[in-house]
Amino acid sequence: MTYQHKASGQLFKFKDLKTLLAKATPSRSGDFLAGIAASSAEERAVAQLCLSDVPLKQFLQDAVIPYEKDEVTRLIFDEHDAKSFATISHLTVGELRNWLLDDGIQAEHLAAIQAGLTPEMVAAVCKIMRNQDLILVASKCRVETAFNNTIGLPGCFSTRLQPNHPTDDMTGIAASILDGLLYGNGDAVIGINPATDNVAQTITLLNMMEEVIQHYGIPTQHCVLTHVTNTLQAIEKGAPVDLIFQSIAGTEKANSSFGIDLSILDEAYQAGLSLNRGAVGNNLMYFETGQGSALSANAHFDVDQQTCEARAYAVARKFSPLLVNSVVGFIGPEYLYNGKEITRAGLEDHFCGKLLGLPMGCDICYTNHADADQNDMDNLLTLLATAGLTFAMGIPGSDDIMLNYQTTSFHDALYIRQLLQRNPAPEFHQWLKDSDIFSNNESGLLNKTLPASFATTLERIG
Repeated sequence: MTYQHKASGQLFKFKDLKTLLAKATPSRSGDFLAGIAASSAEERAVAQLCLSDVPLKQFLQDAVIPYEKDEVTRLIFDEHDAKSFATISHLTVGELRNWLLDDGIQAEHLAAIQAGLTPEMVAAVCKIMRNQDLILVASKCRVETAFNNTIGLPGCFSTRLQPNHPTDDMTGIAASILDGLLYGNGDAVIGINPATDNVAQTITLLNMMEEVIQHYGIPTQHCVLTHVTNTLQAIEKGAPVDLIFQSIAGTEKANSSFGIDLSILDEAYQAGLSLNRGAVGNNLMYFETGQGSALSANAHFDVDQQTCEARAYAVARKFSPLLVNSVVGFIGPEYLYNGKEITRAGLEDHFCGKLLGLPMGCDICYTNHADADQNDMDNLLTLLATAGLTFAMGIPGSDDIMLNYQTTSFHDALYIRQLLQRNPAPEFHQWLKDSDIFSNNESGLLNKTLPASFATTLERIG
């Protein structure tokens, strides 16, 4: 297929599909860094017009990274479901946009085509949609997962409680966990990024979180965000592993830079299933992604960072995860320069992941050298929650003193729940009421007095 479009008497030509996708991408610093961005607003607009005329079937003929060279491409093509695709197979990218926005298209219709969509199709339609389009379509998607509680139900908004500490001090971590619980955080997961990343420390942290959860009878799950091979060794040593974490990207070469491939992920997934620890479900993988990860590893093959990010969701979808987290601003201004670019990328990632059937959360964040501030994060949090975001981060004061970046706080979850009338996961919500953390009503308001069951522990911590 020839990719070209005539505008104002000038013929614009794009040499292949990945070039067209890159030129059609809304402006961001990472694509300029890679030298693949549109050279002007005019070229970007023309590329978007050209892309809107590309038939969806073309994406099954024109791989952006060759099938023979990349196992993520092979995964995408080999697991494409022709039956699910049949409903939309006659559409172009532009017509898919109109179909998604149609008032008659609701959650059941979107679920029916999930397996027929490839990441590149989803990335393409994303590029010709405004922010409000991304919000509206994502809000129609329904993705539910379960382990020790149920995530993603309508009317719910969950949080990952992230009690990181710069020296892995157990008292400091425990204080942050209790602080977060008392703000109603932690139903998605209590997940620690360890400062000391080895098997012994992983087991120590797993045992500590297991003790807290068992002591208070909390219907949630825990996770140490260490390399998947460390978690495999922890399982072999008998550690209480709930969720298995790994960062993933959208190309085989980028994943190789993380020290993983699909076979390692499958080994970990099978090991997790063998433990049979989930009380209400067996979704046990927790993946983190982020635009720019493939480029930062020089593993993007001239594919734009938003399309690479969508390809990472094919990897995630393979393993039926409980949670997928786009750490949207963490990679820094070299890839997402300012609050505007971070906002756009967060909405894109959430839209693409949800459309592909994933339980998308977002670490709504920025690094200290980015042209962004907490008001930008407030805006993105509100937009994403309106779009049906599954979960966000909960961190003391929104300042992660271990990873040295700014994200969302325990208070932010209370803001969203009050603003949009959202509740935590139902099992966790009931526990919050039974523990006297929430008032015993449906308002989600905190009790003004310290629950008795926590008083002794807090006095001991000091």
